[in-house]
Amino acid sequence: QVQLVESGGGLVQAGGSLRLSCAASGRTFSGYYMSWFRQASGNEREFVSGISWTSGSTSYADSVKGRFTISRDSAKNTVYLQMDSLKPEDTAVYYCAARGVAPLVISMWNQYTYWGQGTQVTVSS
Repeated sequence: QVQLVESGGGLVQAGGSLRLSCAASGRTFSGYYMSWFRQASGNEREFVSGISWTSGSTSYADSVKGRFTISRDSAKNTVYLQMDSLKPEDTAVYYCAARGVAPLVISMWNQYTYWGQGTQVTVSS
């Protein structure tokens, strides 16, 4: 059974940084596609960034390009999201998601099979 556990959220001032972690367990993740989504109160869940576990190729939402960096550590079975230059509009619950093969549309949340419980990120102005 695949399990995803996020950590690293918290309260930070605008312009600050946080690093989120997603610890994956339950199987080997070769070939998997891993993504971060976020959901602000009253809003739909939106794609933030994704990474191919095998190739390391990445994708970002326009709203976070140049500020966020996704990476993975295969030895630790962990995916990271480094968030720099944070803005109040980045405030949301951040979720880690996984799928056995790359989704046809990586930005669609309903394409993913496994989800973590989420971690809250709050950016104060």
